[in-house]
Amino acid sequence: MGYLWFSLSIFLCLSYFSVAEVVTCSGIVPMRYRNDKISITDFGGVGDGVTLNTKAFREAIYRIEHLKRRGGTLLYIPPGVYLTESFNLTSHMTLYLAKGAVIKATQDTRNWPLIAPLPSYGRGRELPGGRYSSFIHGDGIHDVVITGENGTIDGQGGVWWNMWRQRTLQFTRPNLIEFMNSKNIIISNVIFQNSPFWNIHPVYCSNVVVRYVTILAPYDSPNTDGVDPDSSSNVCIEDSYISTGDDLVAVKSGWDEYGIAYGRPSSGITIRRVRGSSPFAGIAIGSETSGGVENVLAEHINLYNMGVGIHIKTNIGRGGFIRNITVSDVYMEEVRRGIKIAGDVGDHPDDKYNQNALPVVKGITLKDIWGVQVQQAGVILGLKNSPFTGICLSNINLHGMTGSRSPPWKCSDISGAAHLVSPLQCSELSGAQQASTCSNYS
Repeated sequence: MGYLWFSLSIFLCLSYFSVAEVVTCSGIVPMRYRNDKISITDFGGVGDGVTLNTKAFREAIYRIEHLKRRGGTLLYIPPGVYLTESFNLTSHMTLYLAKGAVIKATQDTRNWPLIAPLPSYGRGRELPGGRYSSFIHGDGIHDVVITGENGTIDGQGGVWWNMWRQRTLQFTRPNLIEFMNSKNIIISNVIFQNSPFWNIHPVYCSNVVVRYVTILAPYDSPNTDGVDPDSSSNVCIEDSYISTGDDLVAVKSGWDEYGIAYGRPSSGITIRRVRGSSPFAGIAIGSETSGGVENVLAEHINLYNMGVGIHIKTNIGRGGFIRNITVSDVYMEEVRRGIKIAGDVGDHPDDKYNQNALPVVKGITLKDIWGVQVQQAGVILGLKNSPFTGICLSNINLHGMTGSRSPPWKCSDISGAAHLVSPLQCSELSGAQQASTCSNYS
């Protein structure tokens, strides 16, 4: 009995310290608790899954915006299914979804509002011209929280995916959630599912926390990225599960000549304790990186049934830079390709891009990565006229290539170093003389 009690005491002690020492970046935006609370039912909201609640949402948010209660207002969504068209959020508000609450997008796309293209993209991402507004949208706002008791925001994206497949779209599909030119945003404890396009898209934003979220879309749903920080700074993405039809997290900063002219980088991005699956990438940077991407940390990532584990992607014409990127403590299983860093990925908005606008990629550190059932370890392909430098691989084991006809690594136009990499890495990263090239980026 004494031994059992001692063992239990040690376990509890270790558990306490493991919880106490959890590292988080979520403190960049303190959670706000609002004394003023209203319910969507106060404005005629009906959660029967049939009644259209657009008027109720817009009137509730109008009340929050114009009465301006001290400390802001919480809009409570009780259990039920609240069908609605798209709506805009305002500053100093919390959108709170109770357990069993669902905010569901209408499938009637005929009256979906159009907004201008992002200046750093020059046009809609899919088609020239404007783009459909996100289902829940915020522009130029601050001090906003979307949270609750794991209620659901459902984009009912199937109708949009079918239009994309049938090539009947007139404009770029809507994101599920988009914040533009905004700051001090928290998104937590909510389930997002079936987005028409990208799920959570902070663009031209600062101080954004995405934590304790679940993001779901079918494996074959087109372009349903999980979280895409875009020309944004101080973004924290933690403790979340994402299973979608495209990249789980993709850091972006504008598209070719438009992104270069807008010139707003993504910086200070932290991605931690994220797990999920996708036919595309787990952690991605790009391919739209024309404003630059720097100071990204991704760690403690678990990936299953993936196309690519870690994908850093850019192209001729992008310009910009990708630098000071660290990815560590990654476990991946059933992955087509473990690591891909390439300068020949992604399309162009038009034929006006500058073919002399070459991206600069340097200071990429990948370490403590373990993979099983990985078909190919990696591809690292720089550009002949802009080689990728400071590519540093350390303590990487990617297994499962037995019988594969592809070489475990394919590399060109790169420099850097590798240490404890299995299977053996490409020759461009071997040799003692290469090791010093990584010390500048450690």
